[in-house]
Amino acid sequence: MATASARREGEREFHMSTGEFREVAKIIYAQAGIVLGDHKKELVYSRLARRIRELGLADFKSYMIRLNGPQQDEERGHLINALTTNHTHFFREIHHFEYIQKTVVPKWLARAEKGGSKKLKFWSAASSSGEEPYTLAMTVANALEGHPGWDWKMLATDIDTKVLQQAKLGHYKAETAKGIPPAIRAKYVSPVKGDASLINIDDALKPRIKFNQLNLHGQWPMKGQFDLIFCRNVTIYFDAESKNRLVERFRQYLKPDGVLFLGHSESVLGEKAKYHSVGRTIYTLGGDV
Repeated sequence: MATASARREGEREFHMSTGEFREVAKIIYAQAGIVLGDHKKELVYSRLARRIRELGLADFKSYMIRLNGPQQDEERGHLINALTTNHTHFFREIHHFEYIQKTVVPKWLARAEKGGSKKLKFWSAASSSGEEPYTLAMTVANALEGHPGWDWKMLATDIDTKVLQQAKLGHYKAETAKGIPPAIRAKYVSPVKGDASLINIDDALKPRIKFNQLNLHGQWPMKGQFDLIFCRNVTIYFDAESKNRLVERFRQYLKPDGVLFLGHSESVLGEKAKYHSVGRTIYTLGGDV
């Protein structure tokens, strides 16, 4: 393996052929539905070069042998972790959480006053490192404060096992708290004991959230339906067929009065859409909520 000093300026540490790139793209599409066009070749190289160094392999050819050999199940998990994008932050697309607080929760409360259920289930379907599910938890807890008897829980899933470990811990760099509204932050965020550079999400919220690894293009073991489903900034990585199939599956897991939230550049509108738009990238099955 060439060292950095031995390589000429501009020369790559490893050679990745177009055929090897396209084989990687084929695998990640089959495994996770992610589409990698040729313009993503540099991104794939930079992320997989780190993995090749970590394994102590000599080149991409050796890596491809590992990716298709007896250890392929384990290595393809590492591949997914390396190539998935996990950009997120607290209260991202804040209008979604404002809609929950100002529109959805009041309707839950009105329903309960008429004898309706006080049990709620949510799903953060691409939870990444946990900022989204914790934001939803803080929003719901705050909105239901002063209204006893509510039983709510959340499933938070992601295909990337590494980010799920961080999410379960619930510790984040202190500067990330700047995105949390001050009143919410005062209630549900505190410094990590012994490390002022980190914050901790309220330990009372953590038992309500179950973090699990899940491939959205695989089997879904969940039973029952959800009051809220978040799947934001995920379908932008899929082709039209995969996106439509995913959105159709969500419809089966959404309660009749449930709400689906997509990312800012995503939509389910079109001639065959079975959802109703009730806000910016906010959808229901019946047009109400």
